[in-house]
Amino acid sequence: MAFFMEKNIDKEIIGSGRKRYLCHTDSLMLVIIDFDDGPSAAPDPPHSHPHEQISYVAAGELIVHIGDEVTELKQGDIFAVPPNVPHTIQLLSNHVRLVDTFTPLREDFLK
Repeated sequence: MAFFMEKNIDKEIIGSGRKRYLCHTDSLMLVIIDFDDGPSAAPDPPHSHPHEQISYVAAGELIVHIGDEVTELKQGDIFAVPPNVPHTIQLLSNHVRLVDTFTPLREDFLK
């Protein structure tokens, strides 16, 4: 399938005030994540994965932690996460939308 219309996609609830939906090819995945539970008093617990990740901040403001680097980002900014590097976010606004890309596919995100 080449087209994914947001209105026709069931969003997966991944936590209180958090949902995602995605599309993928054989080797690239794009994931839209909406966070509606901000602002946060502290960052989420860090995590890592073997996938390369590039993320675009489509809405809102947040602090991104990648390894030892910490940066405040807002709508229009982009960040990249190398494989196996611990990273996390802290929401600074009520709503944040991230557009995440992964390679290889995040099999754990597929149903």
